[in-house]
Amino acid sequence: MEHIEIFNRLRQQFGEEVVLEHVVTGDEAKGFRDPYILLKTESLAEVARFLKDDEALAFDMLHCISGVDWPEYFESVYHLFSFKHRHMATLKVRTSKDDPKVPSVTSVWPAADWHERESYDLVGIRYEGHPDLTRILLPEEWEGHPLRKDYETPTHEHLRELGL
Repeated sequence: MEHIEIFNRLRQQFGEEVVLEHVVTGDEAKGFRDPYILLKTESLAEVARFLKDDEALAFDMLHCISGVDWPEYFESVYHLFSFKHRHMATLKVRTSKDDPKVPSVTSVWPAADWHERESYDLVGIRYEGHPDLTRILLPEEWEGHPLRKDYETPTHEHLRELGL
């Protein structure tokens, strides 16, 4: 199924209040297309369940989740694949920088467990309903989220003293 057909199926099921837009970036003349579907953040888990359970879609694999820091908001980006139908989709949701929260999709795709923890650790997006939202790459005592644009790298004076 083509990406626009997936978008249309979601729009038909959930409406334009939930399935906000279909965007294609890249240069199609050069063979580069990068389409995504922007969703209402609060509806993510419900849409994810439909994407997995609907026979015509059957998105049984979550490739990855990425947290992205834009000037006005954070994004959580989901890359999906269906082994049955051999099609792919990319979803995006946006959340405020003041209170970055996104519903967890671990109940839909268990692989989201580690991906959500990584996004939380590095960008600071909190995935509501996650069973164990703790740091996965950095020590628990680490302050801040290093992939945020406003992150200031710690000096680590103790490492300089060791010549590192």
